[in-house]
Amino acid sequence: MRYTPMAMFLLFLLLMVIPMSIHGECTCESEPEERNRAEALKYKLAALGSILAASAVGVLLPMMGKIVPILQPEKDLFFLIKAFAAGVILATGFIHVLPDAFENLTSPCLPDAPWGNFPFAGFVAMLSAIGTMMIDSFATSYYKRSHFVKPTTLPLNGGNGNANGNEEEGQGEHEDHLHFHNHPTDGHAHGPAFGLQEDSASHHLLRHRVISQVLELGIVVHSVIIGISLGASESPSTIRPLVAALTFHQFFEGIGLGGCIFQAKFKAAKVTAMVIFFALTTPAGIGIGMGISNIYEENSPTALIVEGTFNSASAGILIYMALVDLLAADFMNPRMQGNIKLQLSANISLLLGAGCMSLLAKWPNSPPPYSPYQ
Repeated sequence: MRYTPMAMFLLFLLLMVIPMSIHGECTCESEPEERNRAEALKYKLAALGSILAASAVGVLLPMMGKIVPILQPEKDLFFLIKAFAAGVILATGFIHVLPDAFENLTSPCLPDAPWGNFPFAGFVAMLSAIGTMMIDSFATSYYKRSHFVKPTTLPLNGGNGNANGNEEEGQGEHEDHLHFHNHPTDGHAHGPAFGLQEDSASHHLLRHRVISQVLELGIVVHSVIIGISLGASESPSTIRPLVAALTFHQFFEGIGLGGCIFQAKFKAAKVTAMVIFFALTTPAGIGIGMGISNIYEENSPTALIVEGTFNSASAGILIYMALVDLLAADFMNPRMQGNIKLQLSANISLLLGAGCMSLLAKWPNSPPPYSPYQ
């Protein structure tokens, strides 16, 4: 299965339609909160601007490597930035999204059967992580079958590979086909080794392309849900801390995603589409929430089930992507394995990212820790 910006856009349209059905009478009373529609609107407009700007700057920052050499993927700083961003994404999944999912799906507003008798949030997160692994595997396999052009190896008898001495290039009709070059040699018998190097390089490029699109899908699911929640709220005390928290983690999620997109080496049109899609997702969710604020009941059973399910799925995707495709891929990289200083710096950067994002869970006016087993 292949994920393209168009497929993501269709998913986004689907998520736009879902909230329209999230309304109805609540079976339990909401916690009292201060409501001030005029003041809340000011914070929402501020959130639209700050989150949009932070998302755009974050996702574009790694792509400045073409202009700023120190930000290029082969530089040590790039590893440190990605480690910090991966820590932010990991903490987002574990500390922010998954607890919200447990709170939604174990709410007293839902009937005890079946919601009180089984940990659905953890179950959905587990299935989401497994599903992400399957998509990751199948998408990589699909890319290999549809885009990989086996390089031509050079003869071992010292020939130049062809009569004219021209380089042979694998041709593909699709914009994402990978092209490989076999350069003529002067009697050196290293054609097969060169082919193996190209095979390894192409594999890494395919992985970056799959990772970037699956990661964006996971971020989008959570961003839409949290954007709707913010936009539908009329409590300034609820919105105020969310603006800072969302601005922070959208910026660093953007850095992690932007690094993956940059390493994937997509063409300009696809890069532009993915950047715009990421930057507009949360502001669009806020706009949807503002539009349905009059009919939205955050404690209605339908709202709790939909939000809890999507948050659980998003948590599973984010946790898997952070651990497997971002951290494991970079921390097991031969370059980092052979540089103890870089390895220690990356670990510190990871802990800082996870720690900073975790601290936001203690923001004033945030609800106390919730236990699904109480």
